[in-house]
Amino acid sequence: MKKLAINGGKKVRNKLFPMYKVIDDKEIKAVTKVLKSGILSRFLGAWHLDFYGGPEVQKCEKAWAKMFGAKYAISVNSATSGLIAALGAVGVKEGDEVIVTPYSMSISATAPLFYGAIPVFADVEPDYFCLDPKDVEKKITKKTKAIIVVDLFGQPYDADKINKIAKKHKIVVIEDTAQAPLARYKNKYAGTLGDIGVFSLNYHKHIHSGEGGIIVTNNKRYAERMQLIRNHAEAVVGPKKVTDLQNMVGFNFRMTEIEATITNQQIKKLKTLLQKRIKNVDFLAKELSSIKFLNFSKVRPNTSHAFYVHPFLFDEKKAGISRDVFIDAVKAELMPTENRVGEGVKIVSGYTRPLYELPVFQSLEFVGRKGDKKLMSKYKKVTCPVVADLHYNKLAFHELMHANMTKTDLLDVVKAFKKVAENIDELKK
Repeated sequence: MKKLAINGGKKVRNKLFPMYKVIDDKEIKAVTKVLKSGILSRFLGAWHLDFYGGPEVQKCEKAWAKMFGAKYAISVNSATSGLIAALGAVGVKEGDEVIVTPYSMSISATAPLFYGAIPVFADVEPDYFCLDPKDVEKKITKKTKAIIVVDLFGQPYDADKINKIAKKHKIVVIEDTAQAPLARYKNKYAGTLGDIGVFSLNYHKHIHSGEGGIIVTNNKRYAERMQLIRNHAEAVVGPKKVTDLQNMVGFNFRMTEIEATITNQQIKKLKTLLQKRIKNVDFLAKELSSIKFLNFSKVRPNTSHAFYVHPFLFDEKKAGISRDVFIDAVKAELMPTENRVGEGVKIVSGYTRPLYELPVFQSLEFVGRKGDKKLMSKYKKVTCPVVADLHYNKLAFHELMHANMTKTDLLDVVKAFKKVAENIDELKK
């Protein structure tokens, strides 16, 4: 008789998992107050008191800067916008090179294209999944202007090694901290480890305002330039008497008062929400440690992890089956998450497709650069063996450890993994 659900057996769980919901009456009350005020946004794209936005936006920026110990915080409408603004602020221009990761959300690698710069891919660490300092240094040339590091899955990058490399070569470090709020590297928060840090507030992050992002920096010049790029720089630089006009054709990257007031309430919950994630991850890792072909949650020494998701490595030789077959079997034992049913069970093989494989790099049909056969040939030859192995063979992750998961929910996750592991011979046949 078949025991596994994928083969017709009974499922471990027939109930949807709870959604990750962090909105309550406090946000509703705060948003209602903003709606009644009639001020849904107070930005003006001109040199004026309202150039910096309304009261909720400015309150949000001050609270974020205080929480993370940064001198400046600049709100934007997304972390995507934040990365674009950051590169513009540090003076990235056409022909410059920016070292990027091939394993992240696409904007972590495509942001340089907005300025005609060239993304250069470096490989990642096989255990922590952030940029590998050794490969980063190999990719540096005289044209290298910046490095975009990503705190992938909530794990801070190796700041000591990469920052030392950057200082040696006079390169700026921009930290994509979208997945790692309140993670720490030694005694500093992720996002404050490099020259500029960019956080995300979109709907599946630790806290969210629907959409939105926050940039932090201790550099006054970068902060001022990001404020200009955020809000129609070209209309402001004259009256503001700005003389450095490089990258001063601006955008509308402005956060609304509604998004800001939601964020103001969410900031207060962030520490508690993160503590719950860590507690849930610790429980799952301990309970599943008996499955010898799974390696969970390696955290860099002297570092705390924010666990945007719970990653693990799969050993096909020990298991005797492929990662994808195992994951499909575990998913068959469980149910999707409320409000995200169409996405299926939130356990995933691999992560994003290696970014150098995307059509934008293979065809070079992007802003400011078309038909560059020499560069096209270079991207077609890019290989990052660690990323390829992780994506196609070893890495998997799940989201079934968020702060709204109960002990009963977590036990069902454990039961599903263990059931498949104990009956793995069914999958071998």
